[in-house]
Amino acid sequence: MDVSVVIPLLNEEESLEELAAWIDRVVRAHGLSCELVFVDDGSTDKSWQIIETLTQRYPHVKAIKFRRNYGKSAALNEGFSVVSGDVVITMDADLQDSPEEIPELVRLIREEGYDLISGWKKVRHDPLSKTIPSRLYNATVRWVSGIPLHDFNCGLKAYRREVVKAIEVYGEMHRYLPLMAKWAGFTKIGEKVVQHHPRKYGVSKFGLERFVNGFLDLMSITFVGKFGKRPMHFFGTLGILSFLMGFLVLLFLSFQKFYNATYGIAERPLFFLGILTVIIGVQLFVTGFLAELVVRNGADRNHYLVDKRIGE
Repeated sequence: MDVSVVIPLLNEEESLEELAAWIDRVVRAHGLSCELVFVDDGSTDKSWQIIETLTQRYPHVKAIKFRRNYGKSAALNEGFSVVSGDVVITMDADLQDSPEEIPELVRLIREEGYDLISGWKKVRHDPLSKTIPSRLYNATVRWVSGIPLHDFNCGLKAYRREVVKAIEVYGEMHRYLPLMAKWAGFTKIGEKVVQHHPRKYGVSKFGLERFVNGFLDLMSITFVGKFGKRPMHFFGTLGILSFLMGFLVLLFLSFQKFYNATYGIAERPLFFLGILTVIIGVQLFVTGFLAELVVRNGADRNHYLVDKRIGE
């Protein structure tokens, strides 16, 4: 299989048939063998019924249906688990991502040797309430991650298959797939300007909470990427610094008391600061040990109730 196209969706009944036909037309014109992987993230409309008809019309369609809405990360993770194509492409189901980009994305992965290509919607057909927060968010992620991409959250991306099999997508981490790939050792990450079409059907799922959660997830993925396998290095370092600061404060007060017997230290604010920082240092050490135990004995975070599967 040349390419697998993973399409997470939520209530996109109007666009599915048009999208499947568009992808099929493009890949046939370029002689590519292709499978479509639809992941229905708990839709309440007729999306699943339409997907079932598509599995009868097109021979290489796989489909997964969640019993409830788990989020885009969960949908991508399940989709990645069943792909078989050499190149894996993700795109949204709302027809704003153009399937015409597929052949060039495949070429960049196969011939140029990229591990991941992220789409860049240089010209966007979205309201300012969405584009302005997106620019601020992308600038922050570029600064923190060191990856020079303009649009981390673009749904249209292409991956070498080894990449999606090596990373685990959970929570809301789909926004940081390039960063997760980098932490996994896939460092050849590129960007391609892609077409962005106005939304034809339905309504956008973007909301203010996604913007806020994005920054919280950035802090989380940065910490996990750097210290996920060695949390004691993070908590232990902070613990040592805090403990030493408190110890030095108490030592200083003790010397003052030793050389001046009438000098009282228990009533001084500095004394309580020293005690507090020593206690915090010990607590950080304990947190580091507990985090090490969790890392070594962690349960599976990706357990989802799948209602139906087709094509496995």
